[in-house]
Amino acid sequence: MALMFTVSLALLWILGQLVDQPAFYAGLGVSTPSTAAALLLFFLVVPVFAFYVQPLMSRVSRRHEFEADAYAAAHASAPDLIRALVRLYRDNAATLTPDPLYSAFYDSHPPAATRIARLQEVAG
Repeated sequence: MALMFTVSLALLWILGQLVDQPAFYAGLGVSTPSTAAALLLFFLVVPVFAFYVQPLMSRVSRRHEFEADAYAAAHASAPDLIRALVRLYRDNAATLTPDPLYSAFYDSHPPAATRIARLQEVAG
């Protein structure tokens, strides 16, 4: 949470610096600078630069999911958690076996098969 707070503040600071820069608007083809245009342009440009950080953020999020699963397994029945996880994926029509490269890059949650395997280790 502290990391996300810090990143949010850093992005707001960058936005604050760009609002008054005519080159920011001109470089993106906007002739009339305004606060609303700066905000819109900023949110259009940020994903281009965030693309390179996405795998790291996804990895951190997946690690937190594994920690949450371990905590839940310590306080509840692992087989019940596995059944709930399978039902959750089924009800949401999510694939149980996503493409590993895509999953590593974009998914904030580990693949179901990996989560189930870890829960089975805890149960067994």
